Amino acid sequence: MKQSLQLRLSQQLAMTPQLQQAIRLLQLSTLELQQEIQQALESNPLLEQDDDQQDPVSDDTSHTENQPDSTTETTTENEVEEFDTLDALEQKEMPDDLPLDTQWEEIYTAGTPSGTSNDYTDDELPLYQGETTASLQDYLTWQAELTPFSETDRAIAISIIDAIDETGYLTVTTDDILAGMGDDELELDEVEAVLKRIQRFDPIGVAARDLKECLLIQLSAFSTETPYLKETQLVISQYLELLGNRDFRQLMRQTKLREETLKSVIEMIQSLDPKPGLSIDTGESEYVIPDILVKKSGERWQVELNADSIPRLRINETYAALGQSTQNESDGKFIRDNLQEAKWLIKSLESRNETLLKVAHCIVDTQQAFFELGEEHMKPLVLADIAEQVEMHESTISRVTTQKFLHCPRGIFELKYFFSSHVNTDSGGEASSTAIRALVKKLIAAENPAKPLSDSKLADMLGELGIQVARRTVAKYRESLSIPPSNQRKELV
Repeated sequence: MKQSLQLRLSQQLAMTPQLQQAIRLLQLSTLELQQEIQQALESNPLLEQDDDQQDPVSDDTSHTENQPDSTTETTTENEVEEFDTLDALEQKEMPDDLPLDTQWEEIYTAGTPSGTSNDYTDDELPLYQGETTASLQDYLTWQAELTPFSETDRAIAISIIDAIDETGYLTVTTDDILAGMGDDELELDEVEAVLKRIQRFDPIGVAARDLKECLLIQLSAFSTETPYLKETQLVISQYLELLGNRDFRQLMRQTKLREETLKSVIEMIQSLDPKPGLSIDTGESEYVIPDILVKKSGERWQVELNADSIPRLRINETYAALGQSTQNESDGKFIRDNLQEAKWLIKSLESRNETLLKVAHCIVDTQQAFFELGEEHMKPLVLADIAEQVEMHESTISRVTTQKFLHCPRGIFELKYFFSSHVNTDSGGEASSTAIRALVKKLIAAENPAKPLSDSKLADMLGELGIQVARRTVAKYRESLSIPPSNQRKELV
């Protein structure tokens, strides 16, 4: 074996902690970023919130996407000048730009973040949120506690409630409930009696053992004088399978109901809740705050950052000045380190905002037909298209469009919504898959309910519009819209 020394010259990309922070901030949602900033404010005395009102960073699509907004430029320059007065405290200069755009996958794997007009007033800014309530079991237990049960019946009630799934159905038999009580003197009739009382709890129909029982319990709450009540009970109790198969002719033949009567019966059944447990919202509140605000100003679409979504930060000059006067080396190091971290955080936030605004401009410029006319006019767009326009890597575009939301007159959309694959047209052009889904939805909405359009027919109709798609592709689009197949859409006319 021969031993030797070799010299090798190579270049490697080093990921600094500051750059890791900048990339991580880029992929955070607005709510997560607010939490991150709050933690920084609490832990770093050199940081403070700038409560001075600033005009939102904005521009319109008449500007080229690569031109930074003048408001952004002014803010950045002023802050850099302010920082320069404190340069004596720093060990090294901070670069003007953060090189966020590069291919980081080989050296850094970021975890997926955990996870809504201007002349926009506070009342117009939408918030999507659900109602946070107790679980279904907690809600039913609360009602059971208010019900005058004996101790034995209350124990039975708790056993029944514990066996109810999230949709509201009982997942065990009454025999199982009886066996689980461990009381030899307890009769099955008593378990059934307690079950019937729980089935009258809110939401009514809960603790049913099957769909038929669930619907009949709900009907039992109707007034006996309700029109078509008896006919509806008949259909549910004896002919529910025929109704599920939408075999209306056979249903009318066996029930001897006329078509108009059957239509009224079906309307009453459709007013019932087949999964009553889901009416109790047990999810936590989910908030969506738009990062980008888009509105039309004259003939142009104006794009701006939601200035209220992220607090503005600045350096606390009082604490920073102490770094020059303190004689204690440890205190001076503490101030210098926190000052550096504060400046990097502010610079990272500026880079995040500039990148987000630049990408939003490109999206709005490309999809102007959508903002004007709706999703049927959405254009095909992939990450590579935007990456080429803004001269960034696709991974950067992916990060900046994930969990970032845009508010426009048509609603609130995640930025990723505006990206879709393309389908070739007869004219040699391309159609967006989002636009095709919108066309499928429109065609189905206009169909004859008595003769719903099959997937093959929908494919033929799209072909007449110059869009060639296979039947299975139409089926995929229809399923993504949660639209049932034609045999399940058939209705009585």
